[in-house]
Amino acid sequence: MGSVVLVVLVFISRLFWLQVIDQSQKAKADSNALLRQVIYPSRGLIYDRNGELLVFNQPIYEVTLIFQEMRHGFDTIAFCQCLGIDSLEFEQRISAIRDRKRNRGFSTYTPQIFMAQLSKQDVASLREVSYKFPGVGIRKRTLRGYTYPYAAHILGSVGEVSQADIDRDKYYQAGDYSGRDGLERTYEQRLRGEKGVEVIMRDSRGRIQGSYHDGAEDVDAITGTDLHLSLDIRLQQLAEECLHGKVGSVVALEPATGEILALASSPTWNPEILVGKQRSTQYNILLNDPTKPLFNRATQATYPPGSTFKTIQSVVCLQEGGITPRTTYPCSGPGSSPIKCTHHHGSPVSLLNAIEQSCNPYFWCAFRDMLQKEGYGDNNAVFRKRFNLWRDDVMKFGLGQRFENTDLGEQSAGKIPLEREFNRTYGEKGWKAITIRSLSIGQGEILVTPLQLANQAATLANRGYYITPHLNTELTNSPELRHETDMDSTWFNLVAQGMHQVMTAGTGRWYNIDSLQMCGKTGTVQNPHGKDHAIFIGFAPMDAPKIAVAVVVENAGFGATWAAPVASLMIEQYLTDTIRRKHIYNKMVNAVLEHPSEQQ
Repeated sequence: MGSVVLVVLVFISRLFWLQVIDQSQKAKADSNALLRQVIYPSRGLIYDRNGELLVFNQPIYEVTLIFQEMRHGFDTIAFCQCLGIDSLEFEQRISAIRDRKRNRGFSTYTPQIFMAQLSKQDVASLREVSYKFPGVGIRKRTLRGYTYPYAAHILGSVGEVSQADIDRDKYYQAGDYSGRDGLERTYEQRLRGEKGVEVIMRDSRGRIQGSYHDGAEDVDAITGTDLHLSLDIRLQQLAEECLHGKVGSVVALEPATGEILALASSPTWNPEILVGKQRSTQYNILLNDPTKPLFNRATQATYPPGSTFKTIQSVVCLQEGGITPRTTYPCSGPGSSPIKCTHHHGSPVSLLNAIEQSCNPYFWCAFRDMLQKEGYGDNNAVFRKRFNLWRDDVMKFGLGQRFENTDLGEQSAGKIPLEREFNRTYGEKGWKAITIRSLSIGQGEILVTPLQLANQAATLANRGYYITPHLNTELTNSPELRHETDMDSTWFNLVAQGMHQVMTAGTGRWYNIDSLQMCGKTGTVQNPHGKDHAIFIGFAPMDAPKIAVAVVVENAGFGATWAAPVASLMIEQYLTDTIRRKHIYNKMVNAVLEHPSEQQ
């Protein structure tokens, strides 16, 4: 009797365990009767500052298989004919799905992706006879589409998630998509939305019987949140057109807000090519291209700023008492020493004339006198203190550091050299102003990105402050994005006047538009690897500026020849909504400049 009671208790305990505590068996039973289909949300749309739709969604389809249900007389040959594949490809795909090393989420009870990124036409034949194939499902997804073939570096792309993504975020499953780069990656969580679930009843042979409980347990998908950018797509188009056939970048900002109006890097690509089945092939082509189109030169490439740095040098030397607005220095043109001048002009030279004519000797003397103002002191201590003061002031313009609290992707910090670097090379007492004289004219150890150059122009335009550059207009009014240089606005007004003279009487005069009150500074940057780089920074109008621009064209020679005209066109387009100087536009768009990586 006791043994019978014991057996009954064991059975009761086991039933209690299976039905109440261990839900895995219930889940398996439910899965035979119910099918939980994921409803994928549409990604948020992306618009420019004027409401132009840049990125949208287009429908695609994927075919799924539930292996547990395919045992009921699955006609492989007919199935392959519907999809236009042969039996060998079928077996290869099945093998890949079953490979748990490649597909950790494999289960015979849940839908597994057999083929993805199919068009409506691709699945039309299968859809008509899908009832004949137990375990087969067709579900709708979306792929990105692009209104314009521009802004690839900014917008980024969407691709299939990796196993690392799945391990890191429970939202994802094998076969899901996520933003891989650009804004698609930065704003992935808001753009992707929330998945929904549709619960469907099936009979013992897996045939769909209808919605479970009239949809009471269904969960609607939530569409991703749209993104509104500060980007002006027409200005972006102009920048990319002007860079065609060249290697370089263009960055345009709205000074008062830090909003990015355009950010172009060349070479680039049409974002459409990284969509759908072609993504992997096209990405590898871009990856192996010797001109490195995937490298965002606007935010990652670094260059000496050259003569564009003289604008900062002016403000810092005035602020720290190295010079006054009335200080003059002699210039002997190309015969000047220890730094020669590249221009012939009058002497002595004032600050405004020095900016206008880009006089190297003037800025060397100003830099020297600022550093040596209090002498050198014991062990060079006083001089090194002045150097650090100069360095701190320069970095207040956003140089030598990455921008924080921004939605931009990969950035280079650039470089403003540290005291310890010179101490290590020359010893604490072994370096003087003349040792580092190349810094005075933006050469030597100084490195900046085009984005930093544009921000420098915006800081000058704002007369002493900048707003961290960004693309999402929601960030515009964030108080933590404002940065002050804490320098006298009088000095900025003087430099702005000098930059205006550059455009009216100096190296930028050929591309000036009087009615726009343009301010600019050209630069021709020494390049140890080939022909000099052409650089330009500018803003307009001089008072209450609305746009600041930086242009870098690699291996192009003079900044006044190649960078200044591009910046001038950008300013004209943005402020007047048209380009009237067609001869300049045509020259910039049609010119093709040879780059070292293309030379044989």
